[in-house]
Amino acid sequence: MIPASLVDALRSARHVVVFTGAGVSAESGIPTFRDSLTGLWERFDAASLATPEAFQADPPLVWGWYEWRRMKVLQAQPNPAHVAIAELARHVPRLTLVTQNVDDLHERAGSTDVIHLHGSLHQPRCFSCGERPDTPLGMPDEPEGGRRLEPPSCNACGAKLRPGVVWFGESLPTEALNTAFAAAENCDLLISVGTSGMVYPAAEVPGLAWRAGAVVVHVNPQPNTDQSEREFALAGLAGEQLPQLVDLAFGDR
Repeated sequence: MIPASLVDALRSARHVVVFTGAGVSAESGIPTFRDSLTGLWERFDAASLATPEAFQADPPLVWGWYEWRRMKVLQAQPNPAHVAIAELARHVPRLTLVTQNVDDLHERAGSTDVIHLHGSLHQPRCFSCGERPDTPLGMPDEPEGGRRLEPPSCNACGAKLRPGVVWFGESLPTEALNTAFAAAENCDLLISVGTSGMVYPAAEVPGLAWRAGAVVVHVNPQPNTDQSEREFALAGLAGEQLPQLVDLAFGDR
């Protein structure tokens, strides 16, 4: 049951921040880092492949794994949660969408100007000079189990391209993080969806909003039940809870 007070708060909000994590993409069938790897990758821990050191040691191994992940993303479709977030943006005066996910499912559902805190699988850059390629990556031609693949070369300096994601041990992009923090501190209501709240500094976003006086909503199958004033927990799948919340607030308009 979604509280009427939350519905009223969403209706009256002038600036809404939606903060999404891996749980939203998982509902589209995209494996999370906590899922067991299969095929070529089953003898690896995902975290061991997501580092600059791993890429330096074996570029074809790491590039091949990320191309396999990109293939899985492109095979997936936006789910009702992605669609509901795009729909919500059409009803509130201002919506800022901040995601920890590296896929493009928000954009494919119709959201624009998405702030990607952890980068994107679809925007590689040079490991040496940081330049991005002039043309986007093509569709991966990957077997289901994955394979090793030689990374493309940078047009600017000839070094190898790397996946355009934030690896363990790397800092989040400063501009994206600062924009997310500023939005959180200046919103009326923040909806945190499908995130464990354990990965910092991104996990600071909901707390910043709450301390600045915003209403904060947590949507998760097992949300934190120790709620404070101006804080709500909606237990369930994002693809069920978000469409219901948006419909209750704006379905009659």
